[in-house]
Amino acid sequence: MITVESAVEIILKEIKPLELESVDALSALGRVLGKDIRATRPNPPWDNSAMDGYALKSADIEKASKDLPVKLKVIYDLPAGQVPKGLVGDGEAVRIMTGAPVPVGADAVVMVEKTERGPDGFVLIKEGARRGENVRRSGEDFKKGDIVIPAGSVVRPAEVSMLATVGAPFVLVHKRPRVAVLSTGDELVDINEVPGLGKISNSNGYALSALATDSGAVPINLGIARDTKESLREKLSVAMTCDAIISSGGVSVGDYDFVKDVLKELGSEMIFWKVAMKPGKPLAFGIIGGKPAFGLPGNPISSMVAFEQFVRPALLKMSGRKKIFGALINATLTKDIKIKPGRMNFIRAEVRIDSTGVIATPLEGQGSGVISTMVRANSFVVVPKDSDGFKAGEIVKVQPFDPSVFTKDTPGY
Repeated sequence: MITVESAVEIILKEIKPLELESVDALSALGRVLGKDIRATRPNPPWDNSAMDGYALKSADIEKASKDLPVKLKVIYDLPAGQVPKGLVGDGEAVRIMTGAPVPVGADAVVMVEKTERGPDGFVLIKEGARRGENVRRSGEDFKKGDIVIPAGSVVRPAEVSMLATVGAPFVLVHKRPRVAVLSTGDELVDINEVPGLGKISNSNGYALSALATDSGAVPINLGIARDTKESLREKLSVAMTCDAIISSGGVSVGDYDFVKDVLKELGSEMIFWKVAMKPGKPLAFGIIGGKPAFGLPGNPISSMVAFEQFVRPALLKMSGRKKIFGALINATLTKDIKIKPGRMNFIRAEVRIDSTGVIATPLEGQGSGVISTMVRANSFVVVPKDSDGFKAGEIVKVQPFDPSVFTKDTPGY
């Protein structure tokens, strides 16, 4: 068996980011930019008002106060979306709305709350303003030619806003990996069938497809390969048209001689077959027809744990991401964990954050087939391979796999 760390290193050496494709700005959400986005214009494009108020010369109102307001003539109104009708002279003001261009001659804007509209087209200014006050200068956000989103960035809503701001309706992003998902075994039935004696539902096919989608990939669910050379050859031949292959069940460990035979026929190069981890020891990785292939265990929990440790980072790297590993955070353990050393353990746990810090509670039922525990869990407690466990109250490393760890039902500011 190889260590988890060695397995990760071996896998990632074989993984390369996919080529680029052009998509529209909204479709780029969650994708990785393959090329710098440069501003084709400054932002703001021209000096504009940051407030509803009056654009004026700051020198005219140096001594303005509530007791001694300065009276200025309002020469016109300037709503957002309109252009100035003329320059602002001494003793003059323009009633201006937020976002409207600052007229030539004006060098400050006084917010409307510090003014009082007088009769006969005049306004009383009750407070002075510095030069440039409440004025957004052209290019203060960014200038024409600036890199506003560097290549390698993950496009979030903020980046979509920037794409719209600079007028980039289409961008180059790394392709999403197309991932073949294959389950193997005569014992499997599909989701719409009632399992008879000796049969089980193909939960892995659905779980792995969901995990692939959650990783930003496009799953191609190939269904079930039966325990025959013909069925396996047919499914794997289709799988090789994808960017990566994920299988679960017998193909992962070569339970049958024909499995290895078929893999050899298809030009496979299997690099390792077992990893020193629990759950998930019978885990294989290789190259089939030039495509990275992950052979995951048949037990559902083992399969999901292995996906999180190895497949998700690989798919993220294929998608062009630089940060591909889940963060480990410190948490206080609420119950003892006792294990046999020799393999890295991933203990399903419920982690919560309260006023005392991060709390991790290991869940009862850590068997590889206990799916209900996985449903209740939101994190793994990571136990190093040389450890025999931890005592309640100790600080442990946890690996969240559910964003709910960092959410709660009240704001708590």
